Amino acid sequence: MKPEIKIKNRIRRHLRVRKKISGTSERPRVLVFKSNKYNYVQAIDDEGMRVITSMSDKNFKGTKTERAFELGKAFGKLLQDKKYKSVVFDRGGFKYHGRVKAIADGLREAGIKV
Repeated sequence: MKPEIKIKNRIRRHLRVRKKISGTSERPRVLVFKSNKYNYVQAIDDEGMRVITSMSDKNFKGTKTERAFELGKAFGKLLQDKKYKSVVFDRGGFKYHGRVKAIADGLREAGIKV
């Protein structure tokens, strides 16, 4: 499959998911993006149209999936420090397995309800 088609299909899936979910000031949307090298997460308040916080796994060690899990745990602790207890998980059009699932598991281990 050509890379352009894969990207278009992912964007189409993401738009389909975004029709159904949105973040609030009490329960932000956690958006996941994964590149070939790194993973990124953002907490977004869609009502106020602002990014609350963001983080990447550039400074973590291990395989990509291990780094994704550690990113989820660290991001969960950051959200807890900002007094958030639950979030809406936005997988960004990616399939829910591998690195995306590891980020969600890390958030859960940090005490955030996903």
